Amino acid sequence: MNNTSKIIRTWKGWTTKKNAPIYENMLVNEVFPEVKRKGVDGLEKVSISTKHQKNEVEFFLVLQFECLDSVKKFAGESYETAYIPENAKRVLLRYETTAQHYTLREELIL
Repeated sequence: MNNTSKIIRTWKGWTTKKNAPIYENMLVNEVFPEVKRKGVDGLEKVSISTKHQKNEVEFFLVLQFECLDSVKKFAGESYETAYIPENAKRVLLRYETTAQHYTLREELIL
């Protein structure tokens, strides 16, 4: 991956219907504000999407980073390992242990 290309990082986690609002609040008000406070300045935006299933809620996170170096500031040198704070693990049923990374090619605003 080119260190100067914008990088899209995706990840999925699942929680109970009861814990879904708790987890979403945690992401919005704790996890990502804390990431910014720690000086990860290359994190440009975070999209939080959900899919309600019969007994659980799937969370699909899409993070846009300025470059691969910014991803490494966020997740460390082993950047493919998922970043899941301990308090988030307590409300998730299960989660992907790795994150996927894509080079952003085009972004169309229509």
